[in-house]
Amino acid sequence: MAKSDSKKKSDSKKGHAEASPKATGASEKADGGGGEAVPKISVRAQYIKDFSFENPAAPQSLSDTAGAPKIQVNVDVEAKPLGEDHYEVSLRINANGTREESTIFVVELIYAGLFALENFPKDRLEAMCLVECPRILFPFARRVIADATREGGFPPLLLDPIDFGRLFRNNRGGGTAPEKKG
Repeated sequence: MAKSDSKKKSDSKKGHAEASPKATGASEKADGGGGEAVPKISVRAQYIKDFSFENPAAPQSLSDTAGAPKIQVNVDVEAKPLGEDHYEVSLRINANGTREESTIFVVELIYAGLFALENFPKDRLEAMCLVECPRILFPFARRVIADATREGGFPPLLLDPIDFGRLFRNNRGGGTAPEKKG
């Protein structure tokens, strides 16, 4: 059974951002009398920024008779402004598989996206960068991790979904309570 420890940290964020009506529940049109712009979020690009897979004990580690490995997963979120309404949001995922105190695989991934956040109130930018943007990126990063472990000779490592909102709230409360998955 996999165990996940998730952490989140943020860098400074500046600028204006916009969320799509789907993300916020807002209508497509501006508010009747106020003429306010509707928040909008768009993904300009997503990419593997850094990636590594190590299988140091192969081929012995690939033996089916050796038992299931103990897996530890750490997730970190970083966001940085790139000017105007653009932000780079990165998911850093590290997964280590061990068996009898020996490392059988190590996966390190930084999966990032370039987001345009337009017409968001300044007080919502941090949550957009550290909750909504990682939520969009996570399924793609999860797939990269699963494919890498499968191609490395192991069953695919299917990461459990992460509640980025809860992590954000926990970190804003002063403590960095890691999310643990069974």
